[in-house]
Amino acid sequence: MAKIHDVKTVVLRKTVDDAEAMDLVNSKKTGIFKSLLSRPKNEDVHVHSLKLYYECILMVSGKYVADYFRKATHSISVDSNVFEVSLGDGLFPVRSKSGITKVFVGKRGKNKIDFKLDEHVFVEEEDELTFDHHGNEIKFPFKINSKTVENYPKQLLEKNESNVKKPEMTYDAAIDKLQTQLKKPLETDVKNLNEEFTLRKVSEIYIPIYEARLVGPKKKVGIIRIDAVRKKVL
Repeated sequence: MAKIHDVKTVVLRKTVDDAEAMDLVNSKKTGIFKSLLSRPKNEDVHVHSLKLYYECILMVSGKYVADYFRKATHSISVDSNVFEVSLGDGLFPVRSKSGITKVFVGKRGKNKIDFKLDEHVFVEEEDELTFDHHGNEIKFPFKINSKTVENYPKQLLEKNESNVKKPEMTYDAAIDKLQTQLKKPLETDVKNLNEEFTLRKVSEIYIPIYEARLVGPKKKVGIIRIDAVRKKVL
């Protein structure tokens, strides 16, 4: 059973109207039917329809904290005449030197002592992941502030319900990907692991996208998509 999440809904304002979108389509429509040897004339490509859709980008953010103990070896240098070091209740001998080391450093070279210890490690990671309508991870290219968003997003989406493209990825799947990214692979010798993941936010950000259906030579069909926020042909 899927978990219930508190989801924030945002709709970005379009900066292109229907007429501007149609002008963009007309300026690009022959390009999608061109080949290496030919390009159709404007009159040979017909704009069958132009619709405004609201396409969802899913954004999740969270924090992962953990602490654990891991095996480690730390070394110190001591004088050449030191044979062992007393620490606590233990005696730690110097590291054996190889024949080559003895040749190069001689008797006056520093000795090394290795201490096998347990390190107490603390990890804290925060991040945000964004997925397009199909669930592919993307870099979020838009600005979100009071000037770029609609004041009544849910009402706008309800009014255009038939043209709203909900996310194909589930919230839980997006959150799992975020957790996997935040939780870096641990060392092999780990014990007493304490870890916690905190979900910061789940957001559905709807982008207005104009989609033009075109009919070209030999009744071939093509699609032009326009990002109505950035005035950009996708």
